[in-house]
Amino acid sequence: MNKNKIIASVAALIFVIFGVFMIGTTSVSAQGAPDFTLTDIEGNQVSLSDFKGKVILLDFWATWCGPCKMEIPSFIQLQDEYQDDVVVLGVSLDQGGPKAVVPFAKKMNINYPIVYGDGSVVQAYGGIRGIPTTFVIDKDFNIQRKYVGYTDHKVFEKDILAFK
Repeated sequence: MNKNKIIASVAALIFVIFGVFMIGTTSVSAQGAPDFTLTDIEGNQVSLSDFKGKVILLDFWATWCGPCKMEIPSFIQLQDEYQDDVVVLGVSLDQGGPKAVVPFAKKMNINYPIVYGDGSVVQAYGGIRGIPTTFVIDKDFNIQRKYVGYTDHKVFEKDILAFK
C-alpha cells in the first residue's frame, strides 16, 4: 500500500469512530425516568430519586472517551451556576472502576456526583450505544431529551432553563 492509501484508510477509520460519538440529539416523548441506586466514588449509595425536584443531567461517560472529556468543563460550570435547580449525575462506564475514575475526577475537579454504572442501569435507559449519552430529566422525573455524542454547553443550558 502506498502512503496516500494508508493515510486515506486511517482517515476513514477515524471518521467512522468519531461518527459513532457524534450521533446527535433524540427528542423523546416525556416518560418516567427509571430509578436506580448505584455506588458513588466515595462509596456511598446514590439513587436517581435523591434528586427528584431538580433538573437532572444524567450523563453516561468514561474516562477514556474524548467527547466525554470535552463535556466535563461544561457540566462543572452548569453545576456551579444552577446548583439550586440542577444536578449533573455522571454514570461512569469505565471497566477500571475506582482505579480509573477517582484520580480522573480529582484531576478534572469534577464537582458533581459520579456513580459506577452497571448493566442494569444501561438496560434501564434503553442500552447505551455510544458515549457520551446524556438524558435531561425534568423536575417531575420525566425524561425530556436524550443526546448522544458531544453536546454544546448552550444546548444543555437551554434545556435547564426550559425545564427548571
